[in-house]
Amino acid sequence: MLGTSRVVVVVPAFREALHIGAVLRAMPAFVDRVLVVDDQSPDATCEAARAVPDARIEIVRHEQNRGVGAAIVTGYRRALETPGGPTDALCVMAGDGQMDPGDLARVAAPVTTGEADYVKGNRFLRLDTLRAMPPGRILGGLAFSLATRWATGLPIWDSQCGYTALARAAAARLPLGEVWPGYGYPNDLLGHAAVLGLRVVEVPVRAIYASETSKLRAHHLVGIARVVGRAWRRRRGRPPLKDPPR
Repeated sequence: MLGTSRVVVVVPAFREALHIGAVLRAMPAFVDRVLVVDDQSPDATCEAARAVPDARIEIVRHEQNRGVGAAIVTGYRRALETPGGPTDALCVMAGDGQMDPGDLARVAAPVTTGEADYVKGNRFLRLDTLRAMPPGRILGGLAFSLATRWATGLPIWDSQCGYTALARAAAARLPLGEVWPGYGYPNDLLGHAAVLGLRVVEVPVRAIYASETSKLRAHHLVGIARVVGRAWRRRRGRPPLKDPPR
């Protein structure tokens, strides 16, 4: 717990057999519950997660691959099935080890103190991360962040960062069934947050780039761009465009 609020960590995982164990073993002591959502990984992701001796861990496995956004929504829904308080923090840490567990308290704190409904990590606020981040990720991240900022009206500078915390009360208000299931998930969730008037803030986080391999492909970029457009139309009360490819 942080203060009087519970901290639940959702760990979406797909083909993370090499990294998931280290992610789970590094989970801070103040975390109350860890929900690993295996998005039908063809490798030993589930087995590696089960091998970690931690009673806080629960594993949910999709029967078919549905996308990272869908995995996170599954985690949110599972978290909401048990009682809790409005300022409980439903956090997201990827299963690939790119997110520093030392940043988790900083990410969760604005939610647990009631200062924010949704917290986004911002990798661009740390020089050490910028030095380690591939140039393509920097340029792409900034471009999508500017587009998302324009589409949603939210003061966001790192829209694609997946290190987040969502207040339980806010999660209960979100139309989780409408959230985009694929790589455009962060942008789509911000679009819903803008429509609901949620308080969104960013905090600096460190990104770790080591042996993990990005699963983002060129066709995902087209989908993300269309999801941003969908967020713009939703905010202005216009009917959404045809769903983009995942």
